[in-house]
Amino acid sequence: MCTSLDDQPGKNGPEVSALGFGAMGLYGANENERLIGRVLATRRSEVFLCTEFGVILGPNGVPAGISGSADYVRQSCEASLKRLNTDYIELYYVHRIDPNTPIEETVGAMAELVKEGKIHHLGLSESSVSTLRRAHAVHPIAAIQVEYSPWEVSIEDNGLLAACCELGVAIVAYSPLGAGFLTGKFRSADELDPNDRRRASPRFQGENFAKNVEIALQFKKLSEAKGVSASQLVLGRALGWGNICLFFNHLEDNLAANQISHSDEDDGAIRDLIKQISVAGTRYAEAGMKPTSLDPDPTKLGANRVGSGSNGVGSNELGVPALLDPTKMGLWVRDRQMDSRGL
Repeated sequence: MCTSLDDQPGKNGPEVSALGFGAMGLYGANENERLIGRVLATRRSEVFLCTEFGVILGPNGVPAGISGSADYVRQSCEASLKRLNTDYIELYYVHRIDPNTPIEETVGAMAELVKEGKIHHLGLSESSVSTLRRAHAVHPIAAIQVEYSPWEVSIEDNGLLAACCELGVAIVAYSPLGAGFLTGKFRSADELDPNDRRRASPRFQGENFAKNVEIALQFKKLSEAKGVSASQLVLGRALGWGNICLFFNHLEDNLAANQISHSDEDDGAIRDLIKQISVAGTRYAEAGMKPTSLDPDPTKLGANRVGSGSNGVGSNELGVPALLDPTKMGLWVRDRQMDSRGL
């Protein structure tokens, strides 16, 4: 249990009140960063900018590998700064940990960029507890991206939530609605666009899909009893402590979630349901799971499994995600006690 100010998650991060944009450059073959760069031309002072590196894109924009080498860190940052039309990035994430490069080298190179003023804060994504601790020993880590929702609570069991609480690392929860499943809108995989990347997820296939629909319907029943949408129920609970990526095409519904009050009884009902469910299927196909399930200590490859969710970014969700008033949503909050037991 985090009980003091010093134990708050995110204490190493900045105080933020402006609207923040996450460019996530690797999506759309870096086009997201170019789009944001055009906006930044006149609004830079109003934006808390986040982007990431680590996945090497091939000529056709398809991921071709992972690199966390010092040279690639600098090369990626310089390229992002140019595309974003800015001199600095507030929060720079390692999107995937390179299993063949010591995390100390990766974070050390990022720390040099901090000294040069090109980035302000460091973040990780899909990190094991041991990797987080090793990275944090080189330079304070401000945030970590990981799937966290009623659909996926692995960080409560594998020690990552407790470690973030201890070290003051903000948890940036992605796919808070289970890649859309927890909205309760899906009944058949045929409803997905033919090019929707979620079709490649085992959770959206065959018998797994049918089982997961039933889970989503249980959350929908809870939301109907409260008179809100399933999305608002789930996001409203998550917004009680954590930072959530909200997509523009669902912004109105997401905004309403921030206004919902949750009683102890509501929280208990959600927690009881979480204990009962068992999500069918892994978040990615086997090849996609490899970069998310390795402890990148070269002597311990394959030792640690991290999470079991979905990145939740379908073909219809490739718009730039917004961080809406991060201080209210729990990103680097300094006045709230964080319970390491989680949701």
